[in-house]
Amino acid sequence: MITLVVAPHPDDEVLGVGGTLLRRKQEGATIGWLIMTNINVESGWHSETVEQRKNEIAKISEFFGFDSVFELGFTTTQLDLVPMGDLVGAVSDALRVFAPTEVFLPHSSDIHSDHRITFEAVASAAKWFRCPSIKRILTYETLSETEFGLVSGQGFKPNVFLNIDGFLEGKLRAMDIYSSEAGLFPFPRSSEAISALATFRGSSSGFKAAEAFELLREIG
Repeated sequence: MITLVVAPHPDDEVLGVGGTLLRRKQEGATIGWLIMTNINVESGWHSETVEQRKNEIAKISEFFGFDSVFELGFTTTQLDLVPMGDLVGAVSDALRVFAPTEVFLPHSSDIHSDHRITFEAVASAAKWFRCPSIKRILTYETLSETEFGLVSGQGFKPNVFLNIDGFLEGKLRAMDIYSSEAGLFPFPRSSEAISALATFRGSSSGFKAAEAFELLREIG
């Protein structure tokens, strides 16, 4: 299996798919990480923060053992200013190189515009005639984004639950790398909230801990 997680921002991959990535790696899969956005001094970020983010990406890459990492470098919070054709083209190039069989992407109803636009770009780039390697596409839930979507009837509806019992502690350790993104409970990106969601999804599927996904397409 060749698994790719698409993250609008660094930390989305841990929040949504962290346990599953660790499980896939243990199962012998090739795993990749596509990061849509990043921060830079030119867009108003302090140089120390930019350097910290670079270090976080390097540490996360090593922690999960990603076989490939694609950094598209679009400015964070500004994907809505980028022509969709440019986004689709950049994502398509990465898909062509990595040739994933399984893709995880953010949900279309997430409150953050970067998440919604990422979904649209990946959905377009992942058409079968553009990337025939893809056999399975799933959306993940991102704490602090997915649960705050307010459009009635378009929320996250999980129909795939993957057992991450034995991998939850690793997911929490990975999130510790993003110390600047975490907070104290009841902040959504806290260890307590991450553990609670994993326990809830596990109780919905017969596991001690699970990650939930919405399967959008599967080709057998």
